[in-house]
Amino acid sequence: MKILIYGLNYAPELTGIGKYTAEMAEALVLLGHDVRVVCAPPYYPEWRVAQDYSPLRYRCEVVRGVHVWRAPLWVPAQPSGATRMMHLASFALSSLPLLLRQAFWCPDVVMTIAPALMCAPAAAALARLTGAKSWLHIQDFEVDAAFNLGLLKGAKAARIARAVERALMRRFDVVSSISNRMVERAQRLGVDADKTFSLPNWVDTKVIYPLGRASGYRQELDIPAGNKVVLYSGNMGAKQGIEFLAAAAARLVERTDISFVFCGDGATKAELMKRCNGLPNCRFIALQPAERLNELLNLADIHVLPQRGDAADLVMPSKLTGMLASGGAIIAMARPETELYAAVAPRGVVVPPENVEALAGAITGLADDPLRRVRLGAAARRFAEETLAPAAVLGRLDARLITTASGKSAAVFRG
Repeated sequence: MKILIYGLNYAPELTGIGKYTAEMAEALVLLGHDVRVVCAPPYYPEWRVAQDYSPLRYRCEVVRGVHVWRAPLWVPAQPSGATRMMHLASFALSSLPLLLRQAFWCPDVVMTIAPALMCAPAAAALARLTGAKSWLHIQDFEVDAAFNLGLLKGAKAARIARAVERALMRRFDVVSSISNRMVERAQRLGVDADKTFSLPNWVDTKVIYPLGRASGYRQELDIPAGNKVVLYSGNMGAKQGIEFLAAAAARLVERTDISFVFCGDGATKAELMKRCNGLPNCRFIALQPAERLNELLNLADIHVLPQRGDAADLVMPSKLTGMLASGGAIIAMARPETELYAAVAPRGVVVPPENVEALAGAITGLADDPLRRVRLGAAARRFAEETLAPAAVLGRLDARLITTASGKSAAVFRG
């Protein structure tokens, strides 16, 4: 089967959506499919195009059996609501020639990854032109997130944006997302239930696993042997709510037996470092290579997944899967009705979003209770092995792709 994946981020060597998309494409190749990808050069989460890539040139490469076409894009130095929109529009426009080129290939399925929803119209049009089935995979309901986080404002703008979102989603043959509640959200926006599909983020439990020894990062970061490490690893952006973890670190500064490690890059990293300036219990490191991810995750005695209250029910953070597989204790900020709460509560600690006092209390509680940390970590690892392993998730994806493509319509375009 010929599968075209169209999405902004594609970076096998990084983490987050870019790595997720790459792993999906590579897995589909191993399952016998012919896969092509139209994407941007790697730029996220640093908001800077990676070395050896250009923001101005088209590029074609083969990465682990996947044919990858990269289109130019503009990357703002200071991301904001307006500059992000221009950034997304630059890729949506520059990628159109690459999409038209794929029309001659006549794919069976055209899948677009959201964000960015701005790419959805071209993907749906290409599917119609070639007779392919169209598939929209939602990692993040970006319209809701943009308004709730203040990136976009105004009642009229909200009505227009949500009307466009609903209209676009209804044009696709399949709409998938990474949690049951996000699938339900798509259905409330008017997508027929039989067109929706739950496709959770997966984690390779053979790559991410408990080490059974101290992580090498302890020595590299000069963390005392007896200290409990609280780790945040991931994008440092507006919706992550990392400032609440920084505030908790400030409250616990006199607990010299607890060390906080912030790993990653993103738009709010500089501000976060200012918040933690002068706190001896805080350490910052840049985004680490993918081959060291397991070593990094095993640094944590306690993983923390902070969330802003207005974002907690919109997303299921992809970083959670690695936390679960590594077998460390997890603290998450989430409301009881959210998918994040349902995933963490039976095998971790959940506190209300934006509640610094509750977060600090949960950290000290776990730091002082090693047996509970071990018990929760073991439960998290079991959940990852039983529910999130690639074979189960990608097997379901393969079956749905085959079923979807079997109803491929006649092409308008003739190559």
